[in-house]
Amino acid sequence: MPGVIKRRREFLQMMRAFTLEHGYFTVTDIQKAAGVPRSTAQDWITRLVDEGCVIQREKKQGRSPARYASLSALPQSACQKIFTTVDGDQVQIYHECLSGACAAFCGHHHTLAGGVVRKVRRDGTLLKESARMGRCEVTIGLHPSPAVGVVGVERDGDDIIQYIRCIGGPAYSLTDMMSHADGVCDVTVTRSGGMVEGAIRTRALSHLIIGIDDTDSREGGATFALALALLQYLGGIKGVIPIDHYIAMLNPGIPEKTAGNSCSSIELAAPPGLVTKVTERALLFMEDEAFSPEWGMAVKQGFRIDPDLRVYGQKVREGRINPGEVRKVAERYDIDLYGGRGVIGALAAVALAGLPNEILLDPEQAVPVTREGSTGTPGD
Repeated sequence: MPGVIKRRREFLQMMRAFTLEHGYFTVTDIQKAAGVPRSTAQDWITRLVDEGCVIQREKKQGRSPARYASLSALPQSACQKIFTTVDGDQVQIYHECLSGACAAFCGHHHTLAGGVVRKVRRDGTLLKESARMGRCEVTIGLHPSPAVGVVGVERDGDDIIQYIRCIGGPAYSLTDMMSHADGVCDVTVTRSGGMVEGAIRTRALSHLIIGIDDTDSREGGATFALALALLQYLGGIKGVIPIDHYIAMLNPGIPEKTAGNSCSSIELAAPPGLVTKVTERALLFMEDEAFSPEWGMAVKQGFRIDPDLRVYGQKVREGRINPGEVRKVAERYDIDLYGGRGVIGALAAVALAGLPNEILLDPEQAVPVTREGSTGTPGD
């Protein structure tokens, strides 16, 4: 028995080494490494598969041998969540990584590659990319070329398909990790030499921006805290994915303010069929939890912010706004308003959504207004 245990350990170590180096091993690999007959190598692989220490990654196909991998050597997937939201011919791609370093790596190379990706932002372990529908050839290779890039994005019914081309480590992520990420429906891969191209299928989700203001009173409450609670609450609806929370400072000279005069916005991704439910739940939450009877809420579908809507946000930071103008702006951009006086700031929160924090938190900074040639997406 001690000899069998020792032999088992030796074979398992070989299999782990091959898995770590190549991602898999074959019967021939173990046969040659151990210097044993092919039947002996196959027997040990079969035994360790039965024990649950090894899995068969690919079945034998023609001249291609079966591929196996040691489970204990497989790294945990660095890809935690991948999802996409759609607004017309524009797509927002969200990729949550286990590691901030991995997110930074992909962000750097996707920016370098360009292609259909127009803007890349990283917030910790979350990578946010703005892309357009279509295909665009990019050069992928070794340094100084990008190692990975998005060469195409298209809509297929209720799904979005990303086409990613890569080599090296990113190719391993594409072939062995992305399919395990939450939100991914399917991954298909083609190889050509050392180059790998994959099609990543995710749902085409609706993008919601919800702005709120005047939820607190001099007796208690804080709009930012209520916004965070609302984001968490709505994120508990099955199928809804919380994305982000923003705080924006408005005109500090308004006498009705309770403190510094800030508003908040939250962003969520939801299946189109759940948009009404999310809005209804948000409205009930505000009615129950707001400290002030003047609370306001604004709800916008889509992530593109028109330049003139940005201008409204700037005007709220500079002076007073006529309530009639608030309704006209909301109607023009198909934004739903709920509540009392707080709709002025709530709409401003939507108008300013996605801008850098250094602009949002300093009301004296001008709001950037990008005209022609911009998608107007949050973060532009």
